[in-house]
Amino acid sequence: MREWLMARAVYPRTVSQATVDSPEAAMTLTFLTALLLGASAWTFLEYVIHRWLGHDARTRPNPFSAEHVRHHSEGNYFAPSWKKGAAALVFGLVLIGPSVALAGAVAGSSFVAGLITMYLAYEVLHRRAHTHPGKGRYAKWMRRHHFYHHFTNPHFNHGVTTPLWDWVFGTLRAPGVIRVPPKLAMGWLVDPETGAVRAEHAADYSLLGRAEPQPPRNQPSVRLIVTRSSAPVNGNGPPS
Repeated sequence: MREWLMARAVYPRTVSQATVDSPEAAMTLTFLTALLLGASAWTFLEYVIHRWLGHDARTRPNPFSAEHVRHHSEGNYFAPSWKKGAAALVFGLVLIGPSVALAGAVAGSSFVAGLITMYLAYEVLHRRAHTHPGKGRYAKWMRRHHFYHHFTNPHFNHGVTTPLWDWVFGTLRAPGVIRVPPKLAMGWLVDPETGAVRAEHAADYSLLGRAEPQPPRNQPSVRLIVTRSSAPVNGNGPPS
């Protein structure tokens, strides 16, 4: 027992000394810590931008809100990739100088790299939520959390990748069955032949109306041909 207690007491000093004695280890630790902090910082910015630029009347209109309103009204619309790429580039260039000045070259650049990487991950996850059903618990949670915001109440669930900041700011809501307007329904949600919600999603989503069913593939269309009859109608035809 005494040896175990001594080992526990020495361990923190050993780790600290190792980072001092090994510049490579210290740099790696700095890099990873700053990278994680940058990724976490994006989740906060994701919430701030979405809530206060996208949905707060006091800041609208603004360039982000114009695209965001269209995204809400058209469902699968996303701002062009070049706009998103340009915004990420400008933001990174603006942020890199102060970050390096405050935290040093390694920590500052790693922080910005983590933030931009998480932003790109957000863009991929957000788009796929609209275009693919997703697999796994996180994918299912993220879609329900996000589509509650889209179709139930846009004043809640502003975060997309995490519920943390919604919880912190009191805007987190647990979705029940989400009622989706047919015109805005995601392609993966509705069976194109029946116009109904696919069976695997029926417990979580419903349609406000029924989407128009599409004819089965490879099935010829049926035309109704009306011909004029020569038979008398109500006995008032010409005499034979």
